[in-house]
Amino acid sequence: MKSKIKKEHLKFIWIFVLLAVWELTARFGPVNPISFPSLAVIASALWESVITGDIISQIWFSMGFILTGLLTAIILSLVLASISTFSELMDSFTDTLVSVFHPLPGIAMLPLIILWFGTGSKAIFIIIIHSVIWPMLLNLKSGFKSVPEIYRKIGQNYEHSMAGILFKIFIPASLPFGLAGIKIGWARAWRAVISAEMVFGATGGKGGIGWYIFNKRVFMDTPGLFAGLIVIIGIGILVEDLVIGKIENSTVKKWGTSQ
Repeated sequence: MKSKIKKEHLKFIWIFVLLAVWELTARFGPVNPISFPSLAVIASALWESVITGDIISQIWFSMGFILTGLLTAIILSLVLASISTFSELMDSFTDTLVSVFHPLPGIAMLPLIILWFGTGSKAIFIIIIHSVIWPMLLNLKSGFKSVPEIYRKIGQNYEHSMAGILFKIFIPASLPFGLAGIKIGWARAWRAVISAEMVFGATGGKGGIGWYIFNKRVFMDTPGLFAGLIVIIGIGILVEDLVIGKIENSTVKKWGTSQ
């Protein structure tokens, strides 16, 4: 129990240590307070953005993009991985797609995406899908291949259809791989939407958290810039630990299929 408590809280202890080092450096180190503000100054800038409501609306704007793109990529990768499981031809095709596009950063595709889709919300959506679908597909394919062949034969003996074998056997048995893919996909989608918003700016008359950071940089508002970065880090930790972690605890860890 003691080790479990340490494991769950060690991350936050290290975050506290890093914040303490930052504060000591800002107060007593040989740094410029304009470019290296103290935590109190950053917190004041963050609170001001919360009071005005700017950062709240921009967070929701970015999260809407991410959730829509993440869900779309998960569905597409699940379809491709499922087809690959029952077809050797499609298996080789999806392997080729992953080999070609997985190493390709979304930011490297920006010129082509801008040429094809412009600089609006559609382009950001495409970048998110590209960032998520390949690691998700790779994890799902690995998970499906790790399912013992005897499981498939048991499903056939129970006269399950291909869809039944997929949803009743393959997906539950490979859930740890799927959750790992969602973790990677979430992180990559979060980075993709921030990067795209900083390049494209506001879309549809609105802007997200990336646009917030871009504005703070343009106007040399360093405390506001760091406040935006803290929000990005905080949301990333909350989603990974509270949302995805909660799903893991209630599924694969509870079932004993993951540590």
